[in-house]
Amino acid sequence: MIKIAIIGLGYVGLPLAVAFAGKYRVVGYDINRKRVEELNAGNDHTLEADVNDMLGVMKLHGENPEKGLSFSCDENDLKSCNIYIVTVPTPIDRFNKPDLRPLTEASGMLGRVISKGDIVVYESTTYPGCTEEDCVPVIERVSGLKFNADFFAGYSPERINPGDKINTLTKIKKVTSGSTPEAADKIDALYASIITAGTHKASCIKVAEASKITENAQRDVNISFVNELALIFDKMGIDTDEVLEAAGTKWNFLKYRPGLVGGHCISVDPYYLATKAETLGYVPQVILSGRHVNNSIAPFIADKVLKLMIRKNHKINGANVLILGVTFKENCPDIRNTKVVDIYRELTEFGLNVDIYDPWVNGEELAGEYGVPAVETFDADKRYEAVILAVAHDAFKTFDFEKYHAAGAVVFDVKAVADRRFTDGRL
Repeated sequence: MIKIAIIGLGYVGLPLAVAFAGKYRVVGYDINRKRVEELNAGNDHTLEADVNDMLGVMKLHGENPEKGLSFSCDENDLKSCNIYIVTVPTPIDRFNKPDLRPLTEASGMLGRVISKGDIVVYESTTYPGCTEEDCVPVIERVSGLKFNADFFAGYSPERINPGDKINTLTKIKKVTSGSTPEAADKIDALYASIITAGTHKASCIKVAEASKITENAQRDVNISFVNELALIFDKMGIDTDEVLEAAGTKWNFLKYRPGLVGGHCISVDPYYLATKAETLGYVPQVILSGRHVNNSIAPFIADKVLKLMIRKNHKINGANVLILGVTFKENCPDIRNTKVVDIYRELTEFGLNVDIYDPWVNGEELAGEYGVPAVETFDADKRYEAVILAVAHDAFKTFDFEKYHAAGAVVFDVKAVADRRFTDGRL
């Protein structure tokens, strides 16, 4: 009987656990006890899993010995599993270097629980070679088992798009791979049993790892190009949105838009590839240049808003500014690596009083992660000298920008979605 352990129950692991639990026995494991308690209570603050589906497979766990989902923070509950799927974070440190601790710690834990014949599959985004060169040796050392003789490995990159309720887990084609042809076939068949969009079996683990990091690095570079255009066109007094609209009339023009590049993938993964390249003696120019441009956008927005305020004769020190939205993208509660916080910090350094309002975000979580406060309820009567639409949540579509613009406030539209008549600037 197949029994699957999902290691890490965040935006990637939980939907995967729910999907597999409809066909197999699944144990969802996380070191965060509060997260496990939340899920056992039938709640999910990430909003990525369908709660009804989750409750259904949790109930199934008690009815069918071969299917269903349970949650645990006790590694001993994993010892009866035979397939382990790792979905832990792969962050960077303050020097933009890969932080492999979540991966190596998860691998060490697996070394304590796996048995002969088991398969370990990694989904966490990382550089080519990480699975076999960094993670597998930890499992070997701790377990005493020999790779590709006693246990096997695979890599199947996650493609979760937070907040997207259309392109969900089972509707996105899945890349798979294995450390031996037999392991690759087993892993591919396992994913194919739940992925309705189908699978693509890569020739080896390194190719699968490289495919994922290439997806994200490509998007980062493409966005950096239009971000650089926005910086140039701002100096020329040209509306970037109008330029892109005109250029977009050509059939092969790629319709990327400028913006803040945060989140768990695009703003992080290129550094993994760049670091690996540097260890091989090659310094990537395009990838790091793209990162530099995208990291400059938050300071540019803050600087632009300050200049617009001065132009309207607003006193800077002590002025009130409202930032609408703080998540890294619209219509989801994900604040990982959000660059909106950088705008907040830039403005507060100039003595402005900045309120962040985001109906999707838990204020305690934001304060705990970044030390930045958020207002829980929006005060429509408070006077603001500037309003910045940073994230285009649906909830802001009816926001009265006209009211603040008419009162003399600077209205800056990062996402270029508000009525142009009531904005003073846009990215």
